Amino acid sequence: MFPTILRDPDAAKKLFETIIDSPNGRRSMSRLARTCRAMCEPALNVLWRELDSLLPIISLFPNTLMKRARRPGLGLAKAPNAEDWSRVLAYGERVRRIAYIESSPSVSPSIFAIIAENRPVQYILPHLQQLIWRVDTAAGLQRCTIFLNPELQSLVLEVSTRIPQLATFLAEVCSTTQLSSFSFTSPTSLPDTFTDILRSHNTLEKLVLVAPGALSSSVGQWAASLPMLRVLELDLTGRSVIAVEGFFDDIVASGASTPSDASSDSGVFSADEIDFTEIRKSSLRLTGDLRSGGVFTDLRQLSLTGEVANIAVFLKHLTSNLTHLELVIEDPPDMADWQDLSGLICERFSKSLLSLRINATGSSRFNELVRSTSRGGDPPSRHLPLQHFTSLPSLLRLEIDLPESVLFHNSDLQAVAQACPNIETLRLCPMARFPASSGPSLTLEGVAVLTQGCKRLQTLALVLDAHTESEETFNSLDVSSRSLLRLHVGHSVVNDPLQTTILLSHLAPYLETIKWFHEKNRPGYVEANASGWQKVSDWLPHMQGMRLMERARAVHLSTQKPETREQSIDATVTRITADKSLQAKPRLVQRHVQVSPKLVDRSTEAKPELVSMSIDATPSIMDTGVDATPAVLHQSVSVRPNMVSTEVDASVHTETKAISAIQALPFEESSSAKYADPVYAFPSVIPAVLAGLLTFACRILTSYPLTIPMHMLDKSLSILHAQPKEGDDSSSEKHELRPSPAHSVSSSTSELLDHDIPPVCL
Repeated sequence: MFPTILRDPDAAKKLFETIIDSPNGRRSMSRLARTCRAMCEPALNVLWRELDSLLPIISLFPNTLMKRARRPGLGLAKAPNAEDWSRVLAYGERVRRIAYIESSPSVSPSIFAIIAENRPVQYILPHLQQLIWRVDTAAGLQRCTIFLNPELQSLVLEVSTRIPQLATFLAEVCSTTQLSSFSFTSPTSLPDTFTDILRSHNTLEKLVLVAPGALSSSVGQWAASLPMLRVLELDLTGRSVIAVEGFFDDIVASGASTPSDASSDSGVFSADEIDFTEIRKSSLRLTGDLRSGGVFTDLRQLSLTGEVANIAVFLKHLTSNLTHLELVIEDPPDMADWQDLSGLICERFSKSLLSLRINATGSSRFNELVRSTSRGGDPPSRHLPLQHFTSLPSLLRLEIDLPESVLFHNSDLQAVAQACPNIETLRLCPMARFPASSGPSLTLEGVAVLTQGCKRLQTLALVLDAHTESEETFNSLDVSSRSLLRLHVGHSVVNDPLQTTILLSHLAPYLETIKWFHEKNRPGYVEANASGWQKVSDWLPHMQGMRLMERARAVHLSTQKPETREQSIDATVTRITADKSLQAKPRLVQRHVQVSPKLVDRSTEAKPELVSMSIDATPSIMDTGVDATPAVLHQSVSVRPNMVSTEVDASVHTETKAISAIQALPFEESSSAKYADPVYAFPSVIPAVLAGLLTFACRILTSYPLTIPMHMLDKSLSILHAQPKEGDDSSSEKHELRPSPAHSVSSSTSELLDHDIPPVCL
């Protein structure tokens, strides 16, 4: 079973935030995240919410990618792949604030190029809300673009040198983000187009400009035109009064007359017409719609740095109801200017001011450091009067921390008690150091006046001399405070720890914490005072317990019932009646009340969360050349049959024998017998020769005429099959027919035998 506080997400978040703000809080939170799974996620969210460096993000990459595993700030040896980004992206969603200092050698600049080229998503810190970037070069300024995302709300930019690309960078910031807070600090002047670039950022609620040119009239006009501006911080150091006045030259006070309100009459007939201007203003005043003229009317927090005179001139132009005012002044201030400033604060912001902080500039603190470390003697101490604060009834917090004006008197505490009756936190230079010859002027008697007049005082920090002057303080219960819980005495002087403990138990019986400087190596350390306050801290709880017990007993005795006695009396009353008439006529009062609703104009920006993705929808086209020319094969085929030339011996083998004349010849019957009658052999040689010639002639006359049409048919078919190619000359081939031997009737037998004509058998 988990405690109830861990079941409520808001309560658990408050608890973790308190733990991480304590000493060694980050180490305790990391151990708490490894305790159990139920607390792991909320603890990790608080632990990774604010980072002071990029080093924790870089260390999430695998060690195999690092140049040196134990020093991830040196960079990566090779580019990470998609799997190496898993832890970086998972923990990057928890980061809300991150800072980068270019002059610090903890992070190598080469890591930014690797992140920009290999990041799998556009924003590796998608929920980043505050970015602090301190750079010295243009390359360092360009690295900031990696972390610009649509959810970024606050950008703190500190540039130590002049960078020509600053205007381009600011334009990119305006196009990528919609900031609600912007801070720019630089020893160089603002770009010429600064107001033109940032004019589109009308959602700014906090504006910090510490750079030359921040007091120009154009910047003042632009800052006054921001409708949602609530916090403003400017640097007036080294500026003249005329330069401070110039900041308000081009500002048009809200509620001023517009051209439509002015009369267009030339004035000739003005006496005959009625002027409705005052009537219109009276009507708007009755309905509450008339806006009073003023500058920065919606401003609530203001921080100014510079001389007291310049600050007073700046505050004279403001008509807003400031709630928080922080002044960083040159110490020591001029007493006349300090008096004017104190009176002006009480006059303009007495009903609205909740917090007032007065600190010293860096140059004043540096001078005090030089004086404290030199051998010139003890640093001087000057008195800063608080009697000029006449009325600040709403003030809850007053803090003054100056290096030289550290001297206060009991009369100053009395003035604070009268001017600020509702104050809860009061700090009057608790870090001040006084020489042994002249100690602090404040005493516990002055604290008694403060606890008597400020019933809500919870925290008190000052340097005093803890000694008692009179016994009247012990006899009054009005000086005892039930609200004072924390006391910081710094280098205060204590001579009698017991008497101091008794008086503190009377003034603050519910005091929980008392602090003082006990470090021996701290400047201004006095061992006697440190040991005395240690005794007071040890004795005070016991003395408080005894004091509360005595008061409880005294209250019990004071509330006992008084003694009572029983006594009987005659309560008989003689009734005397009298008739009286009374006319009651009510008195009527007729009043007209005009009621108009109070309208509040609010603008709500409801921007949906958009994700910009680009998709390449270009179809993939591949050019391929295809030769569509039909393949033509030119080939001539000869259909002439193969001719075989064979010599045939046509002579008949005869033998001379004496036979009968009627006997037939002994040779086989040939094909020519179909066309001729049987031939009978004669006994002589001549008839046999004649018979062979006759047979050869019959074969020639019957078979050769049939070969002529076949030869012509083959030639014609070869011409038809051999189509001419494109571009070829039709006359490139010549098909010639040989003249058939049949055309020459007179050809001899030897010429006919020369032709290669196959025999055709019928």
